[in-house]
Amino acid sequence: MATQGLASMSDEAQLRWVALGDTTRQLAVVMLHGGPGLPDYLGDVAPMVADLAPVYRYDQRGTGQSPWRGRHSLARHVDDLAELLDAWDVPKAVLIGHSYGTDLASRFCLRHSDRVAAMLLMCGPFVGDWRTGYRAERDHRMSAAQQERLRELEALPRRTEEQEVELLTLAWFTDHAGPEHGWRWAAQGARRRRPVNWAMNGELGGEGRADPLDEHLTELRTCLPARAELLGGADDPRPVSALESLALRLDLPLTRIEGAGHEPWLEQHDAVCAHLRRFVQGIVGA
Repeated sequence: MATQGLASMSDEAQLRWVALGDTTRQLAVVMLHGGPGLPDYLGDVAPMVADLAPVYRYDQRGTGQSPWRGRHSLARHVDDLAELLDAWDVPKAVLIGHSYGTDLASRFCLRHSDRVAAMLLMCGPFVGDWRTGYRAERDHRMSAAQQERLRELEALPRRTEEQEVELLTLAWFTDHAGPEHGWRWAAQGARRRRPVNWAMNGELGGEGRADPLDEHLTELRTCLPARAELLGGADDPRPVSALESLALRLDLPLTRIEGAGHEPWLEQHDAVCAHLRRFVQGIVGA
């Protein structure tokens, strides 16, 4: 059973949310989508565990059905999550973040560790100079013509709808292990995960580079809940070595999903489902 609504934040922003499962259960899972600047896209992941615990998802402010035209900050996005937990009457949550959602989950844990029952970080956060390796691998998976076309589209001051779809497809298809399926998934995402809030992406990306999570890992390690894990696709163009480094610094187990990229549930659905169910069952059972 799905329920949904709008939650009013303390600065009058309104965030759209949806819950799947029995929301009368005390322990809840909150899934945090990536981007930043994309609407929620974890609708295919939530049902994997919704019979074990209620699963909440939401469009981050300025995306999807959560309108916002003001500035963005990492602190405000952390506050949003805290206020949403209050609105849902969820004292502590199991956080499952994907991509940028792992950075958001980590920063939330730094400020509100008492409200984190467990945390699964999927395909992030990446530490160190991971962008150099990522760009090199992405270019390796693209033809010279594709690389040139992507640069042309990125340089345009304004893009038509079709140009935006083309840009996103080119930017995203290399995220997957299989190029043929990857192109199809990227093209679908380019039309569904819209519109992209590029201003939000730039503001939060810039703040994240100015205040990288890398500098807070010692503190984060002391704040982590007893159950915390990392999960990544072995064929993600973002270097797995960056996740391995993070796992060592945080003393966390890291599971690599073979034959999967940055959205491992698309290419290895059963493996990801089994991992998420084991993780959530371990917390619910405890």
